[in-house]
Amino acid sequence: MTSSSAATARQRLDALREVMREHAIDAWWLPSSDPHNSEYLPEHWAGRAWLSGFDGSVGTLVVTQHAAGVWVDSRYWVQAEEQLAGSGIALMKLMPGQADAPMRWLAERLDEGATLGFDADVMSLASVRRLEDHLTPAGVRLRGDVDLLDAIWPERPALPEAPLYAHPAAYLDETRGQRLARVREAMAEHDADWHPISTLDDIAWLTQLRGADVEFNPVFLAHLLVGRDSATLFVAPGKLDDELTAALAEDGIAVADYADWPRRLGELPADARVLIDPAKLTLGTREALPEGVALAEAYQPSTLAKGRKSDADLAHVREAMEEDGAALCEFFAWLEAALERGETVTELTVDEKLTAARARRPGFVSRSFGTIAAYNANGALPHYHATPEAHATIEGDGLLLIDSGGQYHGGTTDITRVVPVGNITDAHREDYTRVLKGTIALSRAHFPRGIPSPHLDAIARAPLWASGRDYGHGTGHGVGYFLNVHEGPQVIAWYAPAAPHTAMQPGMITSIEPGVYRPGQWGIRIENLAANRPAEASEFGDFLRFETLTLCPIDARPIDVGLLDPAEADWLDAYHAEVRSRLAPKLEGEALAWLEQRTQPLERG
Repeated sequence: MTSSSAATARQRLDALREVMREHAIDAWWLPSSDPHNSEYLPEHWAGRAWLSGFDGSVGTLVVTQHAAGVWVDSRYWVQAEEQLAGSGIALMKLMPGQADAPMRWLAERLDEGATLGFDADVMSLASVRRLEDHLTPAGVRLRGDVDLLDAIWPERPALPEAPLYAHPAAYLDETRGQRLARVREAMAEHDADWHPISTLDDIAWLTQLRGADVEFNPVFLAHLLVGRDSATLFVAPGKLDDELTAALAEDGIAVADYADWPRRLGELPADARVLIDPAKLTLGTREALPEGVALAEAYQPSTLAKGRKSDADLAHVREAMEEDGAALCEFFAWLEAALERGETVTELTVDEKLTAARARRPGFVSRSFGTIAAYNANGALPHYHATPEAHATIEGDGLLLIDSGGQYHGGTTDITRVVPVGNITDAHREDYTRVLKGTIALSRAHFPRGIPSPHLDAIARAPLWASGRDYGHGTGHGVGYFLNVHEGPQVIAWYAPAAPHTAMQPGMITSIEPGVYRPGQWGIRIENLAANRPAEASEFGDFLRFETLTLCPIDARPIDVGLLDPAEADWLDAYHAEVRSRLAPKLEGEALAWLEQRTQPLERG
């Protein structure tokens, strides 16, 4: 952090503490969240980044009168240390499986009778309950009735106003009515009269609408209230045109003002039974419901339904992967030629050229996240982002890691590849090959249908563990269908709870992305997306396998072929043969020549 930005963070921290004293609040809890429990936030709710200066996508800021800290996992340690320097806010390293660490920290420091404040509109009901579990026994009072940021953030950004549009019908195989009927079936199982939904990707999926309120994710700010025979979409005036409003009405969805959400919830019958998911609904929404309503708590049914892509969805995803793969081939052909010619190529150039290549493909809408182009030491930061003020030039010797993705009408992509530049070392090769072995191991796996997704994590890590290597992030996250690049309910991470809703089911799309990171030296990650597909059935039950969806050569130049066993080498050769057969018809010239060169069978000893 520069001295000026550190001074700004200290000034904002002082202002927050002054307002805390005015409200008799001893500690303030500021998560990375909004009223929709989003991971990626509109600027209006990016208060943790505004106040602390740390702009990573995940982190929790906790402030008392005498101390302050931001809790982040290992993906952000280096970034947070740099951005928090001199701010008066400490980096608090969050270890896997220790999500409650900031709560324990508060319990140890707050006196009996102290008050912890937070904004109930951005805190999930489940997270508040965890706070209560840790702090109520210590005599700490929780207060969520005020948003202190409003008092200290005079130029707080307004809510986004981007218009909505329909997901093109050619990419849909269900109607809105059919999707709502699936939700109502789940409501009936819980004898529920109403079901409030605030998560943006669920609402976009149910309404078959898309927007641009959140960068890179085609979602829009809204709430949805589903009744037994009615549904109401709460969205800001002016975001829907007359044609879309009429289409929603035909499908039984009325439209109301986004700001009316709390009032309309409060008007529900006091004897109603309401289905809620405490992890996906905020305390503010719960408090808006009449006191007498009965609650049925369960995992949000639309999230599981959305996660299971249909065969028609997957057919469109495969087409999107072919377009994305063709764009990547054009980009990598340009990159290698530019480096050979001695042209100046920076991490920023990588993003520019790669995005331009995708933009030329049919159905492309936008990037699915900010491109990570990270050379040498920058690659050791899993969520590194180059800026005009701080970026590397691709020159000399080393490894270039590129993690990127696109939003297409027919699917969402996310891929990581690593490219050797100049001469690389045996240490590079061994790290690269161990990571590749992890990617292959999980890609080849067959597993019981319904297995909790966290249980699969060790399959990818085993080849790395065998040589004393590991990585601090999860191995896989769910991916949406022209929706969020990070999607539940499944997650492949050993430290994630193995809850029933994490069961692996047919149609789910998940990333497979093991890695190795050596701070100050290099980082390696090889990532494909894969779909759960039916495998063999036997007297032991039904099994699933992964179908690799991503189509792009995995660079063989850094591979130590001697570390691959024959089955691993066969998998890579078969993958490259499929990549070549499916992408070649979409390419010509230098891009086609590059594809053919990079998909040749391995030279085995």
